[in-house]
Amino acid sequence: METGSSFQPDSNSAADGREDIFVTTRWTLIQRAGDSSSEARRALEEVCRMYWFPLYAYVRRRSYSPEDAEDLTQAFFAHLLEHGWLKNADRDKGRLRAFLITALKRFMAKEWRKASARKRGGGIANLSINAGLAEGRYEAGGSPSLDAEAMFDRQWALAVLDATLQRLEAEFAKAGKATEFLVLKETLVLTRGAIDYAEIAARLKMSEGAARVATHRLRKRFRQIYRDEVAETLPVGANLDEEARYLAESLAKG
Repeated sequence: METGSSFQPDSNSAADGREDIFVTTRWTLIQRAGDSSSEARRALEEVCRMYWFPLYAYVRRRSYSPEDAEDLTQAFFAHLLEHGWLKNADRDKGRLRAFLITALKRFMAKEWRKASARKRGGGIANLSINAGLAEGRYEAGGSPSLDAEAMFDRQWALAVLDATLQRLEAEFAKAGKATEFLVLKETLVLTRGAIDYAEIAARLKMSEGAARVATHRLRKRFRQIYRDEVAETLPVGANLDEEARYLAESLAKG
């Protein structure tokens, strides 16, 4: 969600201050992917869908061509499953982003030359990368001055924002408020004083007071979901506010 790069999540706005939420977290998906079952394969595909681009961007910033970055990223996810690296994944040991980037560096240093001789994607379904889309995102994804580490962190933060927005959009759609979401989501990148409630009211055919309430609820729910998404990538007991600040700083460097 590139438009979300100016959004500053309010670390004090969570409804209940939870550090750990939901039984099925991003770490749960990683751990499920540590065996050879079809469920594990689907779990890996879900993790890939959410987090492939920050890894691709890291590889590109390491001076690999678009074609090699595409092949390497696909082969990396295949290697994670086929060679048992995921069996060593432990949510108690650190952040998900740290686990994935460390595993990618290890793969690039020791395994890529051997893996590159295999068929692209390692035969794992649904791990294909749209090269044109990837390059478009990469070119627009950050300042040329960002090094590979900073590029990865910025794209990771954007991936978390994008996942947040998708969950919020799904909630509005389920409630039959898809049009309301399309109008109100524009307020997520604005300061409170910059929001034109009269315009929102006119577009949604509601009173200005109702527009204020709807906007407040959307922004509050966005912050709640954002904190949930961040927490799902952290080890148990990690400081959620600290991670949220780090991601906000990573976005600001772009």
